[in-house]
Amino acid sequence: MAMLQFISSGLPRVAVPSTIHCDHLIEAQSGGTEDLARAKETNKEVYNFLASSGSKYGVGFWKPGSGIIHQIILENYAYPGVLLIGTDSHTPNGGGLGGLCIGVGGADAVDVMANIPWELKCPKVIGVKLTGKLGGWTSAKDVILKLAGILTVKGGTGAIVEYFGPGVDSISCTGMGTICNMGAEIGATTSVFPFNDRMYEYLVSTNRKGIADLAKQYRQMLAADAKAEYDQLIEIDLSTLEPHVNGPFTPDLAHPISQLGEAARKAGWPLDIKVGLIGSCTNSSYEDMSHAASLAKQASSKGLRSKAQFTVTPGSEQIRATIERDGQAQALRDIGGVVLANACGPCIGQWKRTDVKKGEKNTIVSSYNRNFTARNDANPATHAFVTSPELVTAMAIAGRLDFNPLTDSLKAPDGSTFKFQPPSGDTLPQRGFDPGEDTYQGFPKDGKKLKVDVDPKSNRLQLLEPFDKWDGKDLTDMLVLIKIKGKCTTDHISPAGPWLKYRGHLDNISNNMCIGAINSENGEANKIKNLLTGEYGKTPDVARYYKSKGKKWVAVGEDNYGEGSSREHAALEPRHLGGRAIIVKSFARIHETNLKKQGLLPLTFENPADYDKIKPDSRISLLGLKELAPGKPVVCEVTQTDGKKVRFNLRHTMNEGQITWFRAGSALNRMKEISGK
Repeated sequence: MAMLQFISSGLPRVAVPSTIHCDHLIEAQSGGTEDLARAKETNKEVYNFLASSGSKYGVGFWKPGSGIIHQIILENYAYPGVLLIGTDSHTPNGGGLGGLCIGVGGADAVDVMANIPWELKCPKVIGVKLTGKLGGWTSAKDVILKLAGILTVKGGTGAIVEYFGPGVDSISCTGMGTICNMGAEIGATTSVFPFNDRMYEYLVSTNRKGIADLAKQYRQMLAADAKAEYDQLIEIDLSTLEPHVNGPFTPDLAHPISQLGEAARKAGWPLDIKVGLIGSCTNSSYEDMSHAASLAKQASSKGLRSKAQFTVTPGSEQIRATIERDGQAQALRDIGGVVLANACGPCIGQWKRTDVKKGEKNTIVSSYNRNFTARNDANPATHAFVTSPELVTAMAIAGRLDFNPLTDSLKAPDGSTFKFQPPSGDTLPQRGFDPGEDTYQGFPKDGKKLKVDVDPKSNRLQLLEPFDKWDGKDLTDMLVLIKIKGKCTTDHISPAGPWLKYRGHLDNISNNMCIGAINSENGEANKIKNLLTGEYGKTPDVARYYKSKGKKWVAVGEDNYGEGSSREHAALEPRHLGGRAIIVKSFARIHETNLKKQGLLPLTFENPADYDKIKPDSRISLLGLKELAPGKPVVCEVTQTDGKKVRFNLRHTMNEGQITWFRAGSALNRMKEISGK
């Protein structure tokens, strides 16, 4: 979608170094080789579009099978002190190399590619002081799982998390990347570590010694000031930190491993683990795979295999090739593991799961970063837990959620008792990384004569049409499409999984708009009342009906609306289907910006209790829009079915420039106005 928007801008070439990554379209079914081959055939049209548009506009293209964007960035592009943006919420992974790497929506990326200044509200800074030393079963993942339990999914919103303290040096560079990656789950703008010798070693191992030496020369500039003041300070002692398992259904429900079994029994969560999944952009480093393989080898030596299904997702072609060469992949296969393609796979719902039926209550454990309802397998009854790859491996072998490898034993086939020893393994490969296949496509110096063809009949790709410009009038008598109850992530607004094949076709992917959001009227998903006909229908169908009748609408939600993925389709779809405003108690940062970019009004209740004044059948008018200005509330008039009216104020965070986006119809429209095209 970012490339489609850039094409719509009319600009001939990107102005800054840019790359395209296609890690979302490989569905996990049977194994890496087969799944990749199938994806190349199924998605040929999309891959050709990405390759040709990259060549024309001067953008590098990492071909399917290259790996997950964040791992590729860490291996190739991130470095201490860099400011880098990426169209995925887990872009902060690069903070493991001391960079300020920030997730954005595609429209923000277009600004950067067009050399338009990228803006961000000045963030607060949360300091996390690490003392002690990692060891035993405790991993880098446990730092962020613990922090998620402290701050919750919205505690880091509007803030950068800066790690410091003597404990930092006991964490590997890729471990720091893990921690920064999952900072997205606390809502943080980004996270960052100070430059140290662990980063130096990683840079050298990935053939960037020149950058490593330069960073070492200026290391005093790449660390927190000695007397730095923080808006909030948290201290974590690594020496006493216990391994954690977080979930289900939210990544901030934190459980020390010693307490998980009791919590699961009290809550009635399924104790039998159906599937264990390791890898993803959060935990697929050489160190992660080595530690998991060390446990697999211990189990194999006693004749044990994984009781649960077990999958392994390498984060990049380089990791895949290296763990194949050094034996970790085989060790994981020996306990029943299936090595999947170098892609996001089940982490984003690209998983053809067949072992349980939809609606069947079950438990899975992964080393991923998110575990929202139905995210991994489209089954709302799946209880998904996130933890370290070490714990996933041990718990999958045991097959039980209440298994604690620090204290519990297993029975081997010969009747003997077996207890895991703590995981071990190299942080970096002793023989260096094996790059594997060359999967990068460069671009010519001049791509003006190249063509990017999009078939008008395609159901996968669609050139974007400009959104309509604001008519200068107040938005009056708007319908409430849906009043949403409870958590509403971008997965609820625009689910991934099988829908991702339509991410280049706005009209088709809009058929998933808000199908996961819970209607406050009936407690159901994707079932809302059409206020014009009185009949109930699917959310996107009702929105299309309103649009066809020329009726504008709003959606109403609660706290941290739009948390999770940076998926800008969650903003594009409501705009495409006739939405004009989203009114909530609070927003997640990226989603709020995405809404602004597409010309929607992202508004918050001045008094959160006013959420209750809007009914599913209310009519909404937003008044005084001609005087819309930074810091000035918007007056909301609610008309009930009995004719009674109530007014209250709504807040917004738009600055002068962002208000021009609303008036022009979108940020892209405004860009064209300025350029005169």
